[in-house]
Amino acid sequence: MEQPIRILIVEDNVIIADDMQSMLEEIGYEIVDNVIVYEQAVEVLKTQQVDLVLIDIILASDKTGIDLGKHIREHYDIPFIFVTSNSDRATVENAKTVKPNGYLVKPFEQQDLYTSIEIALSNFIRSDKNGEAPANNLQEEDVAISNSVLKDSIFVKKQHLYYRIQFGDIQFIKADNVYLEVNTVDKKFLVRSPLKDYLEKLPKNKFYRAHKSYIVNVDHIDAINSKDIMINNNLIPISKEFKEFIISSMNS
Repeated sequence: MEQPIRILIVEDNVIIADDMQSMLEEIGYEIVDNVIVYEQAVEVLKTQQVDLVLIDIILASDKTGIDLGKHIREHYDIPFIFVTSNSDRATVENAKTVKPNGYLVKPFEQQDLYTSIEIALSNFIRSDKNGEAPANNLQEEDVAISNSVLKDSIFVKKQHLYYRIQFGDIQFIKADNVYLEVNTVDKKFLVRSPLKDYLEKLPKNKFYRAHKSYIVNVDHIDAINSKDIMINNNLIPISKEFKEFIISSMNS
């Protein structure tokens, strides 16, 4: 099933932190935790699944948000955004040393927060995972993030938010012109990508090209005959090579 992006808020002003949490939950993000000091953030990162961190530069502890950004860079493969009321040159130059994925100056609106998060995720994935330059416009970002892998999942877009789909929940993928139809147990998502490119992003021990227009998750195959397989009552055509592969796997 789809999972919302999980965000950790590190902000020592409780009123601002609660306001940020309300903004984020209202547009569909999940807040893992809302902490005020470096040490609490380090513990959450160690014990919880976090997709992105929002960090105030000045914290109620000896160690600053910049120290936390450095810790994340050294130990985790996730993006973070500095959220601060300090936009002077010295603060910005200091913040740049840990290469944040965004920099948001208070006060800000809900749309500013949303845009910063989505662009940070998109640029982080494109540059860090695929070795490409950041996207130049929102349409390119949609394509980039919807085609990208994070941990044990892949991004798909639903309405105005990006969701993570666990690999194990994907049953099959069908090519339809320039789009792919990603099918889970109870939902379908449209993704813009060539089928061959998408296959390369999926675990190679589970997903196979069953036909020129289909990728299937072998764990979800319910039945097979000489020309088709069945997944969740969907009859999917298969190539001769895939049929031989499946029968060989069943007999081994």
